[in-house]
Amino acid sequence: MTQIKVGDTLPSVSLKYCPYDPSLEHACGIPQNLDISSLKGKKVVIFGVPGAFTPTCNNQHLPEFRQKYDEFVKKGVDQIICLATTDAFVMDAWGKWTQTNDKIILAADGNGEFVTATGLVQDLSKIGFGAVRSKRFALIADDLKVTYLGVETASGVSVSGADAVLAAL
Repeated sequence: MTQIKVGDTLPSVSLKYCPYDPSLEHACGIPQNLDISSLKGKKVVIFGVPGAFTPTCNNQHLPEFRQKYDEFVKKGVDQIICLATTDAFVMDAWGKWTQTNDKIILAADGNGEFVTATGLVQDLSKIGFGAVRSKRFALIADDLKVTYLGVETASGVSVSGADAVLAAL
């Protein structure tokens, strides 16, 4: 499987998410579609994590993007999307738990369509996470064209972290 690269166009797939609604403190409501094609004309950051609530994802990767949200906006980013291969209800709960989903869309790639289409998929069945999981990555897309791609090759957060993405903007 070929991995997406700088200059490629994002695949036309849909993710699911729960729109931020502070009145729904403990519930998602009805998950909505987030069609990647709707990002046309926008500068977006998409970062993928192997699992919501997992130690590195929960304690480092997602919080860095939340803490530096205003810096991304100042650099012209229209939207930040965090995705994982799980369902929209888990992503919504994670966003509420981390107080993140008022700034960042926490999107579910439940069937792994985005990560499979981009080659950013990994098999984590050996540790009980399932055969279709997102690699830890971050990308910048401007008008659906990838302008930066950082994919982690070891544990931890470096090329997919907020600082690396900000440096690439």
